[in-house]
Amino acid sequence: LRLVAVLKAILEGEKAAVLKRDRHLPLSFHRRQEELKFSLGLQRLQHRVHEIQALRERSSQLRDGSAASLPLNPQLKTEPKAPESELPTLILEATKELEVAKQQVLKRIQIWKRQQQLAGNGALFEENLAPLQKRCESLVEVYFQLHQQVMAASTDLGPELLPRLLERFNEVLSSLVKR
Repeated sequence: LRLVAVLKAILEGEKAAVLKRDRHLPLSFHRRQEELKFSLGLQRLQHRVHEIQALRERSSQLRDGSAASLPLNPQLKTEPKAPESELPTLILEATKELEVAKQQVLKRIQIWKRQQQLAGNGALFEENLAPLQKRCESLVEVYFQLHQQVMAASTDLGPELLPRLLERFNEVLSSLVKR
């Protein structure tokens, strides 16, 4: 009975320490800031996918010989760059942004897991997985759009860049699925 009393006192002390530590942090502020960062990154990534699609369409129009119908940029007053040289750079930037967004999702999953562990000691725990699921689904949706654009532009990317990109894409998807 004395051992049980000592263990109970220790666990109550741990519970008090966890609750004390978590109370002074404005979690809602940090969580909201994190959500805004992620949504901004996701919007930027979607914008990159649309840029890649527009660049591919412009490239196909140039190949078809309808370059005269393309509007020139009035601010630059120069001919647009060759889409073939811009496309790999744009795809690499989008892939990098996809990996950053993946890291944000994995970080949030890790935080959720840690909060679940602390709940065993009496910490407050929000079991709602809907925001995390929405975040994962949004990222996977953009992933498939970007993957589709890369596969459509595979002839413009070259034999050495395409396998590297596909490997990076597979790593992104497998790490999301595994965690």
